[in-house]
Amino acid sequence: MMEHKVWDKGSITAVVLAGGQGSRMGGQDKGLLLFHGRPLVEHILDGLKPQVGKSLISANRNADTYRRYGCMVIADTVEGFQGPLAGFAAAMRVATTPYILTVPCDAPSMPPDLAQRLLTALQSEGAELAVAHDGIRLQPVYALLPLCLLDDLQDFLAQGGRSPREWYARHRMATVDFSDCAASFRNMNTPADKQMLEGQVPLLGFCAYSGTGKTTLLTQLIPLLKAAGLRIAVVKHTHHVIDLDKPGKDSYRMREAGAQQVVLASHQRIISMREVGGGRQREASLADAISGIMAANVDLILVEGFKHEAFPKIELHRPSLGKPLMFPTDGNVIALATDDAALEVPAHLPRLDLNQPETVVDFILARIKQPLTPHP
Repeated sequence: MMEHKVWDKGSITAVVLAGGQGSRMGGQDKGLLLFHGRPLVEHILDGLKPQVGKSLISANRNADTYRRYGCMVIADTVEGFQGPLAGFAAAMRVATTPYILTVPCDAPSMPPDLAQRLLTALQSEGAELAVAHDGIRLQPVYALLPLCLLDDLQDFLAQGGRSPREWYARHRMATVDFSDCAASFRNMNTPADKQMLEGQVPLLGFCAYSGTGKTTLLTQLIPLLKAAGLRIAVVKHTHHVIDLDKPGKDSYRMREAGAQQVVLASHQRIISMREVGGGRQREASLADAISGIMAANVDLILVEGFKHEAFPKIELHRPSLGKPLMFPTDGNVIALATDDAALEVPAHLPRLDLNQPETVVDFILARIKQPLTPHP
């Protein structure tokens, strides 16, 4: 049996990967983009501080700016923005700890125990390296790598290799499940991603027990909101197995062959189907569901379901169903839509007429002019 090793954050040097071109951000240095008023790199360094012994920043420009954070700044020795592996190698050449922990510069949050869980898995599985998985896909730039792999990595780069996945395939890899905090891996690849992460595209949920009429109300609200000039996206949670495809169709055959994502495109609409794969048992999170929405084309995301997640919601309630109210135990409810005009509602909670969708639309439009945040 392999001896269990004691967790020691001092054995790990974190490497913030800020060496890319930021092409989908118009060439901006993503690590220095502001997120809630602070450069992204500040959020990331704050998240790393309790997890590792020291941090480095891998950057191919703006080195003086990055040095202000008190970290060593290293540049790729391979010219031409050759991807994350070049940053891995540059860091491994200067690190003095047994391991490096790599993280991207464009994801403002991270699991608070990222380093510990990766190291524990690497040691317990007898692996050569460990990589995070969010429950849907591998996150190849969230990796724990021992310095002893440097020579092999340099050989791979010298042969023209650039893909982390291909390099990992040469080694015993521990894949570590972070599906319990999948939203921590959301990054800012595009201006639309930044809008979504900063809450510039508001989310509004509708929570109720089955039979209350959530879907009916949404189908009434959507045309009214559209007439008010809003571009609407809708996310609906279901416990049923979803399959929009048919056996024998080309798209079905491609999925059966192993494609993780299939996109059907025509002059009329584009449909994207994504497999969560691997026999995953956990329910999809709201973060999973909205990850495919193009924020640049949306003004408001309406959500049916996900009632246990923390985001602003309108509760729908019909006393005739005999179900309890949700708002007393859910501080994220910002209004109550009911068909009972005599129902007692706290003063801070607006009462809306469930049978008059225009009143619900008026409330939504008024709230969009201010942050859609829950009441204290």
